[in-house]
Amino acid sequence: MKTRIITASVLLCLFVPILIFSDTVVYPAACAVLCAVGIFELLRCLSLSGEPFVLVPALLLGAALPFCAFFGSEAGKYLLLTAALFFLFFLYLMGLSVFRGGRFTFAEASRAFAGCFYLTMAFVSLALLRYIPNGVYWFLLPYLGAWITDTFAYFTGRLFGRHKLAPDVSPKKTVEGSIGGIVFCIAAFLSYGLILGKEDLTPNYPVLALCALCVSVVSQIGDLALSVIKRENAIKDYGRIFPGHGGVLDRFDSVIATAPLFLFLYLISSGTHLFY
Repeated sequence: MKTRIITASVLLCLFVPILIFSDTVVYPAACAVLCAVGIFELLRCLSLSGEPFVLVPALLLGAALPFCAFFGSEAGKYLLLTAALFFLFFLYLMGLSVFRGGRFTFAEASRAFAGCFYLTMAFVSLALLRYIPNGVYWFLLPYLGAWITDTFAYFTGRLFGRHKLAPDVSPKKTVEGSIGGIVFCIAAFLSYGLILGKEDLTPNYPVLALCALCVSVVSQIGDLALSVIKRENAIKDYGRIFPGHGGVLDRFDSVIATAPLFLFLYLISSGTHLFY
């Protein structure tokens, strides 16, 4: 526990300056680094990090796309560009499976593509959320929702947990903890709205509460989904870059799941935003 607290304190000291300078290239650069490390961790978990013809282009896409989001003119168009590049990446992986004579199978190509696409889209979304209208308020919400849910699900589960949520995946998680995480996430979003309401913004509280509910549920699914991959590949943590916390995927598993949801909600909102 002491190691976890020390690491969390150091990460906070690094995270705050990145947020302060988020209107500069510092923030997308941080997203790019985290994405590249996350892709390496996942490919290593899938026993594919030793395939340079897979690893190198995956890392290039994972680093370049979140970073270049800083220069993208419009979120929707940039997402289309990202999707197009990943379509080409998929064709490339299929070509490898065809011409490498069984040394790289279709199943391996599919796992590599799915993992890289999932992680890159998540970090691209985190970067793009900062540069949309009122993005300075939007881009904090994936972190707030995921980490509030994770923290209070843990403490609520410790205090009141009786019924296992997904015992085959994460034996310590409980239904009561999950509900506690959702409740506190909604409270945190509404509190965030109250704080911003003192500025020149008008928070849409019903939408904030509904958004918090969706985000909290999705963040827990994202956490459990990456835990499934770890269990299937018999590893405890994705990495050791954060002592006491594991790797990038161990620390950002919930944030990764929520970021594209936020960007999706923004793109389909048709003017009904969280803040006016």
